[in-house]
Amino acid sequence: MLVKTFGSAVFGIQAITITVEVNIASGTKYFVVGLPDVAIKESYFRIESALKNCGYRMPRQQVVVNMAPADIRKEGSAYDLTIAVGVLAASGQIEAEELDKYLIMGELSLDGSLQPIKGSLPISVQARKEKYKGFILPKQNAREAAIVNDLEVYGVENIKQVADFFNGTGTLEREVVNTREEFYDSLTNYDSDFSEVRGQENIKRALEIAAAGGHNVILIGPPGAGKTMLARRLPSILPPLSLHESLETTKIHSVAGKLSTADALVTTRPFRSPHHTISDVALVGGGSNPQPGEISLAHNGVLFLDELPEFKRSALEVMRQPLEERKVTISRAKFTVDYPSSFMLIASMNPCPCGYYNHPEKECICPPGTVQKYLSKISGPLLDRIDLHVEVTPVNFTELSSDRLAEKSENIRERVIKARELQIERFGSKPDLHANAQMSPQMVRDICKISQAGQTLLKKAMEKLGLSARAYDRILKVSRTIADLAGSEEILLEHLAEAIHFRSLDREGWAG
Repeated sequence: MLVKTFGSAVFGIQAITITVEVNIASGTKYFVVGLPDVAIKESYFRIESALKNCGYRMPRQQVVVNMAPADIRKEGSAYDLTIAVGVLAASGQIEAEELDKYLIMGELSLDGSLQPIKGSLPISVQARKEKYKGFILPKQNAREAAIVNDLEVYGVENIKQVADFFNGTGTLEREVVNTREEFYDSLTNYDSDFSEVRGQENIKRALEIAAAGGHNVILIGPPGAGKTMLARRLPSILPPLSLHESLETTKIHSVAGKLSTADALVTTRPFRSPHHTISDVALVGGGSNPQPGEISLAHNGVLFLDELPEFKRSALEVMRQPLEERKVTISRAKFTVDYPSSFMLIASMNPCPCGYYNHPEKECICPPGTVQKYLSKISGPLLDRIDLHVEVTPVNFTELSSDRLAEKSENIRERVIKARELQIERFGSKPDLHANAQMSPQMVRDICKISQAGQTLLKKAMEKLGLSARAYDRILKVSRTIADLAGSEEILLEHLAEAIHFRSLDREGWAG
């Protein structure tokens, strides 16, 4: 008897429906065809044990399993349940009438219970698109899949529940998630707040400007000055995610298997902080079956690179193109996958190997030339994509012990949202542009116009401070954001002066 069940394969953040055909004929062997990987070939042993331990039998006949389309490589153990249900139906142990209305996915344990799978949300989206009635999957993934409306999602704990459901002897409880309620309830639930930071008003101001214009930032300062602490609080002042951004971010985390059982949606902006020993592939994504890297997991959020000069040069260089294009393309012989990677980069570093160059109290013990060599680990093209260079100095005892309450993230976020609204209005005709940091050089010339006095100030600053030519566009972009925060239509002298202040690493002789 021939029976068809339906599963799904995930490529990038898109899913493709896979038809699993199970045919039982005379013979004794078990065959799986249609480009399965080793995990799928091994499914026989998991399925046989699971069926036996749940009171069913594996047919002692020839079982041929075909996974179509046969020219797409199938990977992973998520097809166990799809194949097992097909085997039960083909051998007459369950009814096959309703099978074509459901997408079925799940990894089987030997006792018949189900293990979670990756990519439930993209699969659920595709199931609705192809007009399936429902999606049966492990209980752990049910909330994630139930975000999709107009699709019946059933979370199951073992294969017996699925068999009873198709036989009509048992019912499954439908998982229901109120997507909008889930989204709005935890939109600004951050664990940390800017009000917890004592002093560092200059750095807070820099991060507010960065958040308002989507600018990348590098923090330079000695150990213990608060660089990491400030960086971790940056997502709390960014505008809340829109529902579209939340769904897109959740898709990426779903494909990577990073969502917990309790999570249905990613409702707060991601903050990713990879270790400096990370490989190129782990950072940008890839592998034989391309998975999203850290830059994609930080999509619509913040990527924090602590101790930037310690990262491998090759890992940092592969990040240059995604920083510009806001997506990463991973190509393989038979297919190409695109992962979105629109993130804010915030990096931190010590000014020198010992950490105390330019320190107000401690003396730097690095030999001559070491500081310049240390800073040169960061290439010019990468530095060119970082708009604000901020020097972080240690907080003195008076500020640390002060009882004065600092400004809350909520208040800063309100100013950032107002500035972003101005930018959305300005770039209304360009839907791909959302912030000042994304302006092209031509747009900078058209939008960031400054007065004659401003031109004179910028010329003098570039000559006196030895600013490089690449700093020119960056200063104009940042000054436009500062003007937006101030609610000014024109870029004034004080806006330019503040933007020039945030270009430390462009100054000639900074490390001399």
